[in-house]
Amino acid sequence: MYAVKNDGENIDMNYRKRIRDLREDHDKTQTEIAEMLGTSQTMYARYERGASELPIRHLLKLAEYYGVSTDYILCRTDRTD
Repeated sequence: MYAVKNDGENIDMNYRKRIRDLREDHDKTQTEIAEMLGTSQTMYARYERGASELPIRHLLKLAEYYGVSTDYILCRTDRTD
């Protein structure tokens, strides 16, 4: 088990940065990630900007794709597993 880092405040803002950082760290474009998720680049860009909420199905796919936990994406921990 691991300690929860974030008490719930600012999760929305933090996860937007986290998904952008993960994408950039893996040298992927928004278009590539959008295709993997089965959505448009425009919609994926909205997730990174916070203009649209990230659906749970996309959260799960991103965690699997990057090999990290959903808690990591949501900034509830700094551990990736």
